[in-house]
Amino acid sequence: MCFFKNLVVISVAIILLVACNSAVDNPAPKIKYNGPIMQTGDVTTLYSDSALLKAKVQAKLEWRYENGNAQYPKGINVTMYDRNQQVSSTLRSNYAKYDKQRDSYFARGNVIVNNVAKGETMKTEELHWDRLKRQIHTDKFVSIQTKTDVVQGNGLISDDGFVHWKILNPTGSFIVEKPQ
Repeated sequence: MCFFKNLVVISVAIILLVACNSAVDNPAPKIKYNGPIMQTGDVTTLYSDSALLKAKVQAKLEWRYENGNAQYPKGINVTMYDRNQQVSSTLRSNYAKYDKQRDSYFARGNVIVNNVAKGETMKTEELHWDRLKRQIHTDKFVSIQTKTDVVQGNGLISDDGFVHWKILNPTGSFIVEKPQ
């Protein structure tokens, strides 16, 4: 009988030791998911002011995040409109992302901006579009083709319609001759 009594005491002690494991008191921390919460294909976003269309953003693929940010891994096409609802400029890139807190876009990879009215085209690898300031800017190399010449440099600041632009560090200007 003494043997069984000792066996019961030892069994209870082992059960108590196992039950008091610190892993149960401190469970593993939860891992927070930071990836996209929504994926949309062939998306169009319209921006207006006083019932007038100001900009149209189109993308083949959009990833939306919980904080309101978005990524466009297959690029974007942006069309800007003037007060007469005519296309004033366009922008395209291979990749883009939207920062909701700053209400701004960042475009990267073969970024091309066209001013339709002036016939000017700007090419760069990165561009920031601040919607609140209505401004685009970059610190990367830019090349702008006007009707008469090509202007190159590092860094650019412009209104978001690409009408009034300035290259911050010009490196060259070349006259474009029209074929005869």
